[in-house]
This record gives sequence, structure tokens and C-alpha cells, in this order.
Amino acid sequence: MKSGLAVGHTAVVSAVVTPGMYARFEGNVVHPVYSTVSMVYHMEWASRKIILPYLEDHEEGMGAKVNVEHMAPAKSGSSLEIKANVITYERNIILTEVTVIDKENGKVIGEGEVKQVVLPKEKIKERIQEKY
Repeated sequence: MKSGLAVGHTAVVSAVVTPGMYARFEGNVVHPVYSTVSMVYHMEWASRKIILPYLEDHEEGMGAKVNVEHMAPAKSGSSLEIKANVITYERNIILTEVTVIDKENGKVIGEGEVKQVVLPKEKIKERIQEKY
């Protein structure tokens, strides 16, 4: 990794809840609100945005762990801010805490942590081929 990444670095993703983000199983909407699956996606994306400027050409980040608490619903049209903050950075392991807030009312929709591991692309390719 390139130098410069440190505890306290942040990145933000903005999203507006759409019907495509609703909680659903097997194509059936269970609740017409922001799904936990969509929240995890946005949390991982915010966390990934932090590491992107620091990856060398031969490196890539991989998600290693996600811990999420979905605390409140967000209805269609809600404008969300997903903010990731580096809380631990050791060698090639980056841990971020992530908060999802409804920008209109300040309500916390979710909180969690995302762990990423940075590895050489070749090592990732080898690991994938080992498994399949």
C-alpha cells in the first residue's frame, strides 16, 4: 500500500432509498424500506473508498468481515449519508466504523464495522483458484 493511510481517515457515500433497495426475499418485497442488504453494500462501498487511493497497481482490497446493526427503517426517497472512519490500520488490515444517517432528520439508521484486507492481486487469484 502507498503511504498516508491512517486512523481517522473518512469517506462518505450518499444514497437515496429506491424501491430497488427494499427488503425482499426471492423477489418478494417483505418491507418497503431500506434493506439490511443495501445498507451492508453501502457500508462496504464507503469503507472501500477510503483505501482506493492507497492501493498499489498490483494490490486489491477484499472484504473480510462485516458487523452491522440495523437500527431504524428508512422509507423510499430518504436521503442517506453513509460515513466510514478508519479505527484500526495494521499492515494490510483496515477496520472502519460506519454510520448510516437519514440526512433529513438526523436519525441513525444503522451502525457497524467493516474489515478489509489488502493483498496482491496474484495472491487473491491463487486463493480463488484453490477453492474452485
